Amino acid sequence: MKEIWRLLKTEDNAGAVNMAIDKAVIVSNSNKKVPPTVRFFTWKPPTISIGYFQSLEEEIDLNNCKEFGVDYVRRITGGGAVFHEEELTYSIIIPESHPQIPKNIMESYGRICGAVIKGLKNLGIESEYKPINDIITSGKKISGNAQTRKMKTVLQHGTVLTDVDVDKMFSLLKVPNEKIKDKLIADVKERVTSIKHVLGREIPFDDVAKAMKKGFEEEFNVELMEGTLTDEEIDLAKKFEKECFSARDWNHRR
Repeated sequence: MKEIWRLLKTEDNAGAVNMAIDKAVIVSNSNKKVPPTVRFFTWKPPTISIGYFQSLEEEIDLNNCKEFGVDYVRRITGGGAVFHEEELTYSIIIPESHPQIPKNIMESYGRICGAVIKGLKNLGIESEYKPINDIITSGKKISGNAQTRKMKTVLQHGTVLTDVDVDKMFSLLKVPNEKIKDKLIADVKERVTSIKHVLGREIPFDDVAKAMKKGFEEEFNVELMEGTLTDEEIDLAKKFEKECFSARDWNHRR
């Protein structure tokens, strides 16, 4: 009998809410109150998430964000600034001790990315894992991923780009040297792709989510049962959103 994991679909949340939900599920899972959880979500308004160790003011053009109605939030995972707009974002939260998760961080990245690779294949896209945290198709990045381990629990989350607007992204992010900005934009356009670019058509979020659900089930040989946040997780998420992810002290801390 296959192990049953929980699937959450939480579309169109603000950045602070999305990060607060992940943290609430970490607490709940670490206390053995919920099973391993996979979540698929989107961002509304569009949001830039910065890595835990980054400086907000150095990475983001806050004036342009305000002009374009783009939010921002600091993640609990490392890595670089990411513009979230046209994408499915996933997170998986699972005990470190779970037999499906390698103890080695690099190996665990590869294993979890394997689920995304299978999900993309279900959409007709062949891709591969490129260490440490990218998934590429035809040499171009289609997914970036980040991982942290807290409370004896693994959180990995990542993007699956359904479309990408590189020019808009660079209007929101700061470039250290404006003289080479055009070259950087051209370079990123050559190195980054999306489901729409690969398949030549838009794929609705629900269709991408179905493909990814199947991909996680295939990779881990489990059944994902769609569920909801518990009352305790909802309360925790509201607390974390208010006290942490929407707080200036958190987002502007570096």
